[in-house]
Amino acid sequence: MEAFFDFLRTELRYSPHTLTSYKNDLRQFAAYLQSAYELSDPAQARYPLIRGWIVELMKDGNEASTVNRKVACLRSYYKFLLRTEKISVNPMLRVKAPKMPKKLPEFVPEEAINGLLNNFEFTQDFAGARDQLILELLYGTGIRLSELLGIAPGDISLWNQTILVTGKGDKQRLVPLNPSLLRSLERYQAHRSHSFGPTAPGPLLLTDKGEALYEKFVYRTVKRYLSTITTSVGQQHPHTLRHAFATHLLNKGADLNAIKELLGHASLASTQVYTNLSVERLKSVFEQAHPRA
Repeated sequence: MEAFFDFLRTELRYSPHTLTSYKNDLRQFAAYLQSAYELSDPAQARYPLIRGWIVELMKDGNEASTVNRKVACLRSYYKFLLRTEKISVNPMLRVKAPKMPKKLPEFVPEEAINGLLNNFEFTQDFAGARDQLILELLYGTGIRLSELLGIAPGDISLWNQTILVTGKGDKQRLVPLNPSLLRSLERYQAHRSHSFGPTAPGPLLLTDKGEALYEKFVYRTVKRYLSTITTSVGQQHPHTLRHAFATHLLNKGADLNAIKELLGHASLASTQVYTNLSVERLKSVFEQAHPRA
């Protein structure tokens, strides 16, 4: 198992978040095999045992998305065992993951986000400049939370008006910066330099104590501000702003392939979910406006 985790981290370059999830999933599966069948080595598990675990997960009320992730973990694990010749037959070939219900991403309307960013009176200090920049970066570029935390001062080019983002698998992409975001960046960098020195080490975004920003900090910050424009808890997290970025671009006529590149998606299939959101919006407009709707 440890060799498998090393493979995910060093060769496939899985994110720390995904790696932690896979570790928990595989160890949970190992504990199930030990408890139910007194089998200490997951490599020896066969199809009936694996299927039994999936059935137990569904009976326990786990969401299909959670079970699918655990199935994906096992698929990767047994492929690794097959590749390293620890097994000769892949027991996952007959395993079917539960069907996922169609769920569209939640996003905040364009007017609400612009109202927040244009009209909210952020405090005129380092903390206020940083909070505003967090929101502007997430909505203005559509980057992931992990990508936000990984931005270094040197990744920003004010001259070219771009930011170098390091995404999944250490793949890098350039994302353009809009005028509003550029102003927020310049304001924050001035406060950062004044508070911690012009050559302060570390990532771009810092806490009040000058330490690297972390996930929970960003979650709390985004929730605090988005709660002023939406009461839906599902719309009060960083990924909501990524969804809003993509959806609002699509609604304004942006090319789907361009949105794919901006989001850093590996395939167009991941980006196409936003076309469903746009269709839902069109249906709403049609029902409200058409005389025979």
